[in-house]
This record gives sequence, structure tokens and C-alpha cells, in this order.
Amino acid sequence: MSGNFGFGGMIKKLKKNPKTIVFTEGSDERILEAASRLLASSFLTPILLGNPEEINDAAEEAGYNIRGAQIIDPENYDRFDEMVNEFVELRKNKGMTVEKAIPILRQANYFGTMLVKMGVADCLLGGATYSTADTVRPALQIIKTKPGNNIVSSCFILVRPAVTGESEVIAMGDCAINIDPSEDDLVEICGETAECAKVFGVDPKVAFLSFSTRGSAKSDSVTKMQNATKKAQAKYPDIPIDGEMQFDAAVAPRVGETKMPGSKVAGHANTFIFPDINAGNIGYKIAQRMGNFEAYGPILLGLNAQINDLSRGCNALEVYSMAIITASLS
Repeated sequence: MSGNFGFGGMIKKLKKNPKTIVFTEGSDERILEAASRLLASSFLTPILLGNPEEINDAAEEAGYNIRGAQIIDPENYDRFDEMVNEFVELRKNKGMTVEKAIPILRQANYFGTMLVKMGVADCLLGGATYSTADTVRPALQIIKTKPGNNIVSSCFILVRPAVTGESEVIAMGDCAINIDPSEDDLVEICGETAECAKVFGVDPKVAFLSFSTRGSAKSDSVTKMQNATKKAQAKYPDIPIDGEMQFDAAVAPRVGETKMPGSKVAGHANTFIFPDINAGNIGYKIAQRMGNFEAYGPILLGLNAQINDLSRGCNALEVYSMAIITASLS
């Protein structure tokens, strides 16, 4: 994050309670660089998945010291039979058999997720070389959603250094998972995104965004955001939530006061809920590319354990940062 924003506190927390994180792409150079950096400290132990010889050769060739890392080969794991049986039990109502389970669990994304399920690791970070769907699918099948949650969602934390020296931090959800969330989905996304924002020191003020402010336009999307706002306000009475509102009303105090007089959120929002993935994905990328915000995420929300996804364009510093974030949330 900008400077060391947020990481000091997270690392302090992890030093008191060290965690173990699975990296599904153990021989990827970016993963190896991040793992070597984590191994130089003592608050987060990496487990690298893959062929030990290949991983050690790749590390040596790239010049990264990964001594002390746990390397687990899905092709040769002493608890594999136990893992297969547990997976079959979890998925038996979907027709899973031992014969079907073996090739599935040889895949690093499924194997790594089962390590979290079995308590071998606290959390998982994957996706440096495969899609978000390939990270989310095994998580949904194996880890499942928390009690009371119906969906997995995601948020991005965006950070920008401010002139005052304090970093500006905002949260945006859902920009990566749910294509067209329903009113009830949006309520869940709101609650999870606000909780995630708090981990990063944000006191959430939540704006449900739209192209309309307090009924200035009419459409199904506007109605959805109006209804979702009311439901979220009822469900989370302790969080300042308002909407539907346009982005300028959410962040510009003068516009907020003009368009939504008396609102506790308008003009001062720092946690943004988008009507759909189009708006969310475009919105966070505009902030990242043109607003000079650093974007961290997608941080997956609503699961029973912390499983996170990397962007395929990530670099080693992003892997390191996301590993600390993932472990802090686990």
C-alpha cells in the first residue's frame, strides 16, 4: 500500500498469532519472490504447491532463498487418501466418487483449498496464472459460505497518499464476482464490504451508487438500489448508509448537501456499493489508473475461510501485500 499503510498493524497482529498460507502456483517467479520475503520474517509461513525439484530449481535460477518453506506436491502427499475421502464426503450429494475425486484433487487449486479445509493451512492465495472462477469454484464447493451468507462477494481496497501525510483509503464492492446482484445480494455485499473496510482502518460511510440521486431518474436499476439501501439501513443500523446516489453526491460535500440535504453519508462516503459488476469493475479501474490509487483485491468475502485471488498481471510486491491481507483477514 502507499508507504506502509495498514501493513504495520497487520504484521504486528500476525507476529502475535502467526499464520500459514498456501500458494497454489509454487514455481511461479512472483510467488517465489514473495515467499522468500515472507520467510525472511516470522509472521507468515508459506506453503508452496508443486513439484519440489521444479520449485527449488526455479527459486535457485531466479536467486530467491526459499529455505524453510514447506513444499507440498499434490502428486505425492502422505495425507492424500484422507483428503480424497473428506472431499468425497463433502461432495457425495453431487455424485462425487473416489475415482472422480483423485484427478480433481491433483489440481493445485482444489488441493490447496482442501489443505485449508483440513486445517493444514489458515488461508490460500491463488490465481497468478488462472482465472478468478478457478479460485472461487473450489472455495464454494469445499469451504462454503459463512452461516447467514448466501453468496461470495468481493471488494477492492484503494489507497492513495494524501497531502496531509495520512493515506486516503476507500472500499469498493462488488467489482469482481457477482455480475448482476439482487437487492438482497447487495445488502450482503454492503455488510461484508463495510466489515472489510474496518480492517483497513476505515470507519465506513456507505453509499449505494446509481446514475440517479433520490429518485432523480427512474429505472429497474434505480429501484433496485433504492430498495437495497432501505434493507441495508434496517439490517445494519449502526453503519451510516445512504442511497441511491450519484458518485458526485457521494464524494463532493457541496454536491452532497445540495442533492441530499441532511444525509450523514452524502459528500463524505468512503465505502461504495455498485449496482452491478460493469459499474464496479470500471469504477475501481478508473480510480486505479487515473486517480493514482493503489488497488488491493479482489478480496473475497463471505466464505468460512480466507481464500483470495490474484490478478494474472500481478507483480511480486502485490503477491506479498495480498498474502499479508489474506492472513490478516483469516
